[in-house]
Amino acid sequence: MAGDFFDDRELRDPEERERDLLAALPGWVAAAIADAPGYAKLYADIAPAAVTGREGLARLPVLRKSELPAIQADAAPFGGLALKPPGDASRIFASPGPIFEAEAKRHDHWRTARALYATGFRAGDVVHNCFSYHLTPAGAMFESGAHTVGCAVIPAGVGNTEMQAQVIERVRPRGYVGTPDFLKTILEKADALGLDNGSIGLAHVSGGPYLPALRSFYEGRGITVFQSYGIADLGLIAYETPAREGLVVEEDAIVEIVRPGTGDPVPEGEVGEVVVTAWNNTYPLIRLATGDLSAVLPGASPCGRTNMRVKGWMGRADQTTKVKGMFVTPAQIAAVAGRHPAIGRARLVVASEDGQDSMVLRVEAAAPEDGLAAAIAETLQAVTKLRGTVELVAPGTLPNDGKVIDDTRSYA
Repeated sequence: MAGDFFDDRELRDPEERERDLLAALPGWVAAAIADAPGYAKLYADIAPAAVTGREGLARLPVLRKSELPAIQADAAPFGGLALKPPGDASRIFASPGPIFEAEAKRHDHWRTARALYATGFRAGDVVHNCFSYHLTPAGAMFESGAHTVGCAVIPAGVGNTEMQAQVIERVRPRGYVGTPDFLKTILEKADALGLDNGSIGLAHVSGGPYLPALRSFYEGRGITVFQSYGIADLGLIAYETPAREGLVVEEDAIVEIVRPGTGDPVPEGEVGEVVVTAWNNTYPLIRLATGDLSAVLPGASPCGRTNMRVKGWMGRADQTTKVKGMFVTPAQIAAVAGRHPAIGRARLVVASEDGQDSMVLRVEAAAPEDGLAAAIAETLQAVTKLRGTVELVAPGTLPNDGKVIDDTRSYA
């Protein structure tokens, strides 16, 4: 560990990092095909040697987190995506879905140590860990990272706020790790009981939105809070640094931002779905579509770390909605746009007029030819089996918020 940085990898030349990460792709794909029947099926038409660089990676089909419960149900417990049998794992978790996750027998499997170090935790600190230890992996994720940094951990878990406050008063941990709002609950319980929880001066939060009101509450109590973004399936994806400008991508994660409903990368700065590749020799996940929205921030972080930055969690990519009793998905809208090269971004606006559902597909077109709107409307009906109107707008007109389907109907 090097001063303000967990290691020198955080300071690498971006081209060197990209080269090192992507050079391993053909070997990863070959190993997945050879040892995991689920990947062998998914990549039946893929030549591993051709999977080089970002373009080669983008040609691989995405593996959707939303589909994992069904995939795993067909081939329990890991859907044929694991390289080793269940008994070779260190822990096996069951998250809501259910979705099963395997932790490999390796140091800091979930890669959270880097985020905790950027927060300010150091060897010898005591960390009060309030992530759940029951079946889901969050508690183990951050405990292993804290141990890697050199911290002692109070495995507090969730609930029983009175006892939590009592433990904090007695043990005097330096910091808290958990969801953004639970620390506030503990501190308010401590206040009500007259307990001293003032040792908590540092916190790392994840697993929920860190709202401005919470930020003000912790600032008012002199607690420095940093956040990170990750998911149960593969651990840490990106983390906040003292620069407070976006989240820096973890060194061993390959992050893509793609157009919702597709696996196609979007230009830098455009909001899209987060797709992550994180390799390990037990349960690797290649091009996992998280269902979350974010966008890439240009340039490097002022803190000195040189990896890609993302804006953080910006909503959900799964915007599937039901119109006149039929589901309409972002993938269908992408398919409509894909049949008409003259158009750019597309956004379906669903409304209700006099109790009847209606659809308007707004598409960006730089120099539309006569009849383009009518042709798109025909494609829209062919793909969705529903009638809708088409509105052509100038490039840059549609909001950059990642929405492909905007359901404006009121359900109050």
